[in-house]
Amino acid sequence: MGKSVLLIVVDQWRGDTLAHLGHPHVKTPNISRLAARGTTFRNHYCQGVPCGPARASLLTGTYLMTHRVVRNGAPLDAMLTTLPRELRRAGYDPALTGYTTTTPDPRFTAATDPRYRSNGDLMDDWRVLRSLTPNKDPYFSWLRQLGYAVPENQEDLWSPELRAESVEGRLDLPSLIMSQHSDTAWMTDGALDYLRHARGRPWFLHYGLYRPHPPFCASEEYLKLYDAAALDGPVRAGDRAAEAQQHPLLRMLLDRINQKKFMQNREGPAAALDESEIRQVRAHYYGLITEADHNIGRVLDELEESGEIDNTLIVFTCDHGEQLGDHHLLGKTGYFRESYHIPLIVCDPAGDPAQRGAVVEAFTESVDVMPTILEWLGQPVPRQCDGRSLLPFCAGEQPERWRDGVLYEFDFRDVLDPSVEQRLGIEMDACNLAVYQTERWKYVHFAALPPLLFDLENDPHELDNLAGDPAFAEFVAEMAQRMLSRRLAHANRSLTGYFAEGGLHHRVGGVAMPVGEREHLPRAAE
Repeated sequence: MGKSVLLIVVDQWRGDTLAHLGHPHVKTPNISRLAARGTTFRNHYCQGVPCGPARASLLTGTYLMTHRVVRNGAPLDAMLTTLPRELRRAGYDPALTGYTTTTPDPRFTAATDPRYRSNGDLMDDWRVLRSLTPNKDPYFSWLRQLGYAVPENQEDLWSPELRAESVEGRLDLPSLIMSQHSDTAWMTDGALDYLRHARGRPWFLHYGLYRPHPPFCASEEYLKLYDAAALDGPVRAGDRAAEAQQHPLLRMLLDRINQKKFMQNREGPAAALDESEIRQVRAHYYGLITEADHNIGRVLDELEESGEIDNTLIVFTCDHGEQLGDHHLLGKTGYFRESYHIPLIVCDPAGDPAQRGAVVEAFTESVDVMPTILEWLGQPVPRQCDGRSLLPFCAGEQPERWRDGVLYEFDFRDVLDPSVEQRLGIEMDACNLAVYQTERWKYVHFAALPPLLFDLENDPHELDNLAGDPAFAEFVAEMAQRMLSRRLAHANRSLTGYFAEGGLHHRVGGVAMPVGEREHLPRAAE
């Protein structure tokens, strides 16, 4: 029997909301069950937000500085290879439930292509089983078949007060959709159908779930598991005005983010939510996580029953995190860790049994996932990849010269709305930041705004910016140098390991070797 891979990609799941890592409230028994079989990477970070940039890094193995999918709707360079393309070269027919939030390269695609009608469609080379694309139509069409009265604005069905005579903006009401009819259950049903038909042959499944992405409206079955009053409150400055003083970008985000993006029956600034309301939002968020956990358990049950679990690499991860009221913010945005710290569990059936249940403290990144999968399948890792395989950790080994920090980026431009640039007084191409974070320090560099420096040992919640304090000037300089060195080492290197002298050569295992016609060449669009 050949090797199979299950890549579980959830959406907007914070890295600290896992029961087996000590979260005091969230219930994730099936993720704990998965972690007991594999290796958990506690300090795992995505490379960018929101979904489009994050998923581009996950599925190309490259930093945002390379793939340049700076926002949802920004095109992915067709010259970059992707995980599904590499899988097809390896003889797999990679299947997908979920979505990738990918926009095609306009240099190779007609402007009339319908994929340009949304701010992210499906990446090429997947065998699509069930997807929310386009516009979540497939899911809502299924609900109509079940008898749900889906309104013209389909997502209004996620408002718990859709049929109320007057909307009160209540946060304590469950979803009108029963849990067995949720988008999580619908995606999982498609994944299970695929797995039952794939038994006995090598397969690859991207099992994607939309949750706990907003709207934050959990079904009654899962919402009742959480008493909002007993949950943890947000970590933030004393009030919105005090929070806004930290940085001009933060001030703008506090003004622009609206509750409507997160709760269908609410209006007003997200920063205006009080602590009790944040706790109620968290009850929904944790409920959506537990619902996702339950459905992931259904998939694990299938793999155990079929025996496939003993021959399958399982990777559980996410695209990005969620502020969840911390720093008076909702969503994935800005520069705080809550938006970038995400879960990662790797279950390698060929790994060291003594490592099962281990928790790795080393810094890992989304760009490591693609090399991990390809190495496990015995396939070459394209030189474009900025990450490294994590399989040595699963074998109880510490890879040489492992990174001492993580790099992530955020681009806050709006191509259609110049008000961001006008308010901040900067040009569109300067609307970006990059973060370099080590165990002790976190440095945030802006192209055209003041930098930030946080001492994570003494200020773990990033409330006190030290960048302007002369006493910390040396640390600002050191972190800026570290970031620059990382960026220099990872500037697009797809072709930099090749050279021509008496024939084409490339570097293999530290030795320059001639390249033959059948040997591994740089992967580009075909």
